[in-house]
Amino acid sequence: MRSITIAAPALMLGYGIARWIDGLDGSRHNGPAWTIGHTMFFLAMVLFAVQAVGLARLARDRLAIAVPAVAATIFGAACFLWVIVGDLFPGFDHPLPALVENAGPALFVIGMVTLLGLQSFARRLPWWSPAAFLVGFVATSIQLDLLPFAAALILAGSIPVARGVFAPTRRELLI
Repeated sequence: MRSITIAAPALMLGYGIARWIDGLDGSRHNGPAWTIGHTMFFLAMVLFAVQAVGLARLARDRLAIAVPAVAATIFGAACFLWVIVGDLFPGFDHPLPALVENAGPALFVIGMVTLLGLQSFARRLPWWSPAAFLVGFVATSIQLDLLPFAAALILAGSIPVARGVFAPTRRELLI
């Protein structure tokens, strides 16, 4: 789980860099950088959903909050994945309803910030870890060109998650 926690924002950073490279010629779409970047973003969203399940499992004492948060995160990630598939495969012409397309990303962020916040509340994470995740995603909603910065911020906020919440216990190290 530790590697997933770092890999998800690292893949998002790769997407941001690929998006920047793709735009160097003045347009974006249908080139190697576009395809590589969107594939990286697809994988990042899958890994964020897996991380959300792991975070929810750790919040055993707060299941009334964790279960809806993980459901929101997975639903939001699925919305992202649907749109990414449409971007990668132009023949996949099944757009999400506008309400779902707009609500999905917000639910993803709210769910992840809630799950990270539960760990912060339990003193397993510093307060700034969920804050970094939130600020990173808000930055991308303001301007998608901020994606590399946002991903680096989310990556920085993920380090305490990998080192603390998902760090192996002494017993796991002995096995």
